[in-house]
Amino acid sequence: MTNLNQDIKEKLSNLNVLEKIIALNVLIFVLSLFLKPFLDWMTLPSDIADFILKPWSIITYAFLHFDLMHMLFNMLWLYFLGRMFLNMFSSKMALNIYFLGAMSGGLLFMLCYTLFPSVFQVNSRLLGASAAVRALLIFLCAYMPNQDIRFFTFNLKLWYIGVAIVIFDVLGVFAGISNPATGNAGGNLAHIGGAVLGYFYAKQLIKGQDIGRGFEKYMTGFLNLFKASKKGPLKTVHKNKSKVGGYTRTDFNEFNNQKKIDVILDKISKSGYDSLTSEEKEFLFRAGK
Repeated sequence: MTNLNQDIKEKLSNLNVLEKIIALNVLIFVLSLFLKPFLDWMTLPSDIADFILKPWSIITYAFLHFDLMHMLFNMLWLYFLGRMFLNMFSSKMALNIYFLGAMSGGLLFMLCYTLFPSVFQVNSRLLGASAAVRALLIFLCAYMPNQDIRFFTFNLKLWYIGVAIVIFDVLGVFAGISNPATGNAGGNLAHIGGAVLGYFYAKQLIKGQDIGRGFEKYMTGFLNLFKASKKGPLKTVHKNKSKVGGYTRTDFNEFNNQKKIDVILDKISKSGYDSLTSEEKEFLFRAGK
């Protein structure tokens, strides 16, 4: 059993961070088949008074799904978006946008149900990773809007896709209001909340401001969840305390790498991903890992 657990940890450590999110969603979905009463405490209520009693639900709701197709659709989106995102940006930024998107979607959901009770007539509960996934998608659409995506036999610019998806979400809110029995007004509100976060994050990053940097310390803990321990009983670690230009060598290298990434991303925003040289693409790929 010990060897099996170690093997599972090693396999998980080889996944990228968004693939780990997918694995966690699948695991929780399987558990939810047997623990439904318990997992009700993880859904996000529309009533803020109920939310105060379980504040963790602003995050946990994003790991629950209605059914297999609901989960599968979100995870497929996350898988393909993850491959694109992590070729250009860091794992920590991916997690920042993912979790902040989930929180933004949840907050808009509760806010609208609280401020407009006559419009959203019944209390509801929110679950699903859609808002978090939407944040990643709209971030990419806003950061490099002129990037072409192959769609069957023709190319579509990313901003076309982003605008179309947001329009469908807005229409979905009105459809859910007019027919609550078959619509999903709350879910579409969460989608819009995630989209707003992704758009704002991208526009601020273009200006040189990473609005999720203060959130990174929480993401570091998540990144360490599935890492296989590489410590040996006789291993001794010597820290290099030498400094370059007032920085530790590690900080200096990280600063230089970030500058290179910023230059390459600026090139993408102006001329598209295809304008990069093979060396620049390789550097982004390694930085994303």
